[in-house]
Parts: sequence; structure tokens; C-alpha cells
Amino acid sequence: MGTCHAGINSARALPERIATVKARRSATSVIRDNRLTAHTFFPSGPLTGRIRVPGDKSISHRALMFGALAVGRNRISGLLEGEDVLATAAALRAMGARIDRDGSDWVVDGVGVGGLLQPGEALDMGNSGTSTRLLMGLIASHGITAAFTGDASLSKRPMGRVIDPLSQMGASFTPSPGGTLPLMMEGLQPAVPIEYRLPVASAQVKSAVLLAGLNTPGVTSVIEPVATRDHTERMLRGFGAELSVEEGDGARIIRIHGPADLHPCDIEVPGDPSSAAFFAVAASIVPGSDLVIENVGLNPTRDGIFRVLRQMGADIAFIDEREVGGEPVADLRVRHAVLEGIAVDPAIAPSMIDEFPVLFVAAALARGTTITRGLEELRVKESDRLSAMAAALRLAGAKVEESDDGLTITGTGGTPLPGGGPVTTHLDHRIAMSMAVAGLASGDGVAIDSAEPIATSFPNFIDLIAQAAA
Repeated sequence: MGTCHAGINSARALPERIATVKARRSATSVIRDNRLTAHTFFPSGPLTGRIRVPGDKSISHRALMFGALAVGRNRISGLLEGEDVLATAAALRAMGARIDRDGSDWVVDGVGVGGLLQPGEALDMGNSGTSTRLLMGLIASHGITAAFTGDASLSKRPMGRVIDPLSQMGASFTPSPGGTLPLMMEGLQPAVPIEYRLPVASAQVKSAVLLAGLNTPGVTSVIEPVATRDHTERMLRGFGAELSVEEGDGARIIRIHGPADLHPCDIEVPGDPSSAAFFAVAASIVPGSDLVIENVGLNPTRDGIFRVLRQMGADIAFIDEREVGGEPVADLRVRHAVLEGIAVDPAIAPSMIDEFPVLFVAAALARGTTITRGLEELRVKESDRLSAMAAALRLAGAKVEESDDGLTITGTGGTPLPGGGPVTTHLDHRIAMSMAVAGLASGDGVAIDSAEPIATSFPNFIDLIAQAAA
């Protein structure tokens, strides 16, 4: 994760960035009135050269949160400056942390575990489910109340799976009908330590309980059925929390001892593998491509997409493998290859749950049939990603069958998809970017109803496409 020390100067810039985010959200809201024009992604020549994707979104959220709970000053380099992460920054600032930009870095002056203040207004989460669920965990063991709001998409997503364990720890919630936003919550200090067995593998629920455990006396435990992304565990250890992990038969047990004292850290955020996946697929399916994606995080709980693409015959080489900030990192060299359809092992789903939409695009260009199962979780993301991708790919000319828990896709064998649209993104950034990739390998291009949602996680996505295709 990086070295841990303090002693730097900062310049205040967050208010201007939050204003930019609000302006983008205002523009995004116009989508609901059908006044935005579609954006078309046309067929591309070979993708070549070297690109660098933005910082990892999961790590960026956690770096801000843990820095806000440390006593002292933290510096973060490579922070993803997308709308979701800026929503986290704004919420933490409303609860007492000072968060400023210093050149290309970010500086966080923390308030210490137990030091969060009562926010003066509702915490606007925008489209960020990660911000919402993890901040609910932080607040659960503080004696404050908070109201959470979000955009139309986030307000449809269920929060019950987080509310349940946090309620067991003593927090109280008043959600909207169906357990969604907007909701009001009140934390309890001191909270009650629990041992919680996850009914469904979820890194967000695991992290919410562990974050609540930071300010809870005693040992708080989470038992997960399969390993999910472990950035929370890695980073909490780096900040000095007393945390242990026990691998057992069919379970993984994480224990955290509270209340914790977190010390300030300098954090280097690696490139986001979820963002790199779009370009890995694009370079695989656009003929003649030979693209290097620099500084990609390859945490073993996050690299499933690259393993599956290699199983399909993708030409992906890991160059200069190294460790950055406690996370495995490499440059990825991706060259065009004719992919083969496969049956994807459902056990790999937790390590690539956000990358299935773009994998479906790869499958649509592969030779033969690709079968995916065990993906019920995709129905409760920013959109119903199974239904949304099935409809979008069909509109672009792909052969897709939808089941309750997956898609079966018969590929073209490398022949470009006809194209078409505009496809409906449902305000989902991953649907938008996945179909943009499909457009690059199509005959006539693929139109999406709006590119605005892309700003939530990958603000320079379109610019990087232009750079790689130049």
C-alpha cells in the first residue's frame, strides 16, 4: 500500500470538483427525459501503443475512508477521480475529514476512529453502491445519524443485505419501501461485536461489517463462503488495524479487533483491472491490435477476467510483474486473437463480477458458444446486467439466450457484429462501455443512448479509445 508518514502541504480543490460532479449529474438526469442524443462508437482500426487506465475504484474508495479514520495526514497518488469516488470524498468531508487535492495527489487529514461528526445534510451517493454500503458500515459504530440519497439507478438497488448485519451490531435504519434509498440510519457507540456469516459472497457487505468493527469493542468476525476482493483486509493491515484471516474448509474467516487506532499512510493506487478489461477485450477482438495497458492491478481476487480471456485463447502477456502499494501489478500486452467459446466456471464469478458485461462482448465475437451460469448477482447491480446486455447485444446483431442466472452466447467467429442501436444503458456505466467496445468491432458501429454514465468510473474512457486507435 505504501509508506506511512505525514508532513505535506495541500491546496483546496474539492469544492470545484464536487461542483463538476453535480453538473454532470444534472446532465445525466436529462437522460430520464430522453433529451440527450445517442453516442455512436464506430468500427476501429488496430488498437496500438501504450495506455494507462485510471486508478482502481475499489482501492480509491477505501483509501479515502481509511485515511479519514486515521489520526494525521495521508497522501494518495493515482486516485480515481470519477463521480463515485468523489461522492465518497464529499461524504467524508461532511463528517469532519479534510480532503484536498495537491497537484496530482490527494491529501486526507483524518479525524480518527470514533471521530466522525454529524453531517449537516443528506449524503448524496450519486450512483455509487460502494460508497453507500461502506459508509453505512463506518457510521454504524459511531453515535451519529445520517441520511443517504442517490440517483434513480442507485435508489433501486437493495440495501437489505447490509442493513441486516449492521442492525445486529446495534445500528437502526429507516429505509424506503423495499429496503432502498433514500434511507436514514443511526449508529450506536459502542456497537455490538458480532460473528456474521455472509449468505451470499459480497465484498461490499464484508467490508461494511469490518468497517463497523473498527469502532466496536472486542472482535467482529465475518465468514465468507468464497473469497471476495480483499482490498479491505490488505489496506486495514497497512493502516495498522489488528486483523486476521483464517482459511478453513469451505469458508474464509476475517476477524478485526476494535476499537482500532489507524495511523496515516501514503497510498499508491494501481490501475483498475475492471477498467483495463474493456481495453483487453477490445484489443483481443479488433484485428491487428497490439496494445500495452500499463500498471494494472492483478489482485488474485480481481483477475478472473484475464484468466477467462486466456482460457478463450486471448493473447495476453503480463510484463514487469511487481508489487505496488501491497498489490500485485503488471503491464498487460494484448494482441488480437480469434477467441473460442467456453463454459465459464461459476466459481470464478466473484473475482470478475463487474467484468461479465464486457466478457459477453468477447463471447459475441468468439468462435462457438460461451455459457455463463451462477450470475444472479448481476441482476441487482446498477442495472439488471443480464437482461440489459442480452438486449443490447441482440440489437447489435449477436445471438444471445438469457436464463435466470446467465447468458448463452453464440459468437461470430471473429466476423464483426452488424452493429445498430441505440442500445439502452439504463444509466449503467459498464453497459455503456461494454457496448462501446462492441462498436469498435462492428460493421456499422453501435449507438448507445448516452455516454454520460461512463463518468462515474472512467472519465477519460473515450479519450483513451481515441489514443489507442490513432
